[in-house]
Formats: sequence, C-alpha cells, structure tokens
Amino acid sequence: MNISSYRVNTVKALQNEIKTPTDIASDAGIRVNHISKVLRELKETGVAECINEESRKGRLYRLTDVGEEIVDYLE
Repeated sequence: MNISSYRVNTVKALQNEIKTPTDIASDAGIRVNHISKVLRELKETGVAECINEESRKGRLYRLTDVGEEIVDYLE
C-alpha cells in the first residue's frame, strides 16, 4: 500500500463522520504509526481538520467541505 492509497482510505474512513486517529486507522486498514502523517498531509491540503486541536489526547478529525466533495468524487 502506498501513501496515496493511505490518503484515499483515510478520506473514505472519515466520510460523514468524526473520528479519533485510532478509529480512522482501524477503519482505513492503516497502522496507527502512519496515520498521523496522513492526517497532517490532509490538514495541510484542506481536506481534513482537527476539531479539538488544543487536546493532546483524543483529538477528533473530520473532513472539510472540500474533503466531502473529494469523497463523493471517489465513489
């Protein structure tokens, strides 16, 4: 699995949901140690966002409007 498939699977895992990185990794079939890099890349490109950035534990992520449009395109 390459990094682009990680991003695609992460976007699909976040579709219409708010999840922790552990849940995203589990649903996307990605090891937890890779998910933070994927989430950072998706945040930098405006596809995903962290809704409780100030928390050190239990951060929650969701797709932005752009991310939701992308996941619709992927289907």
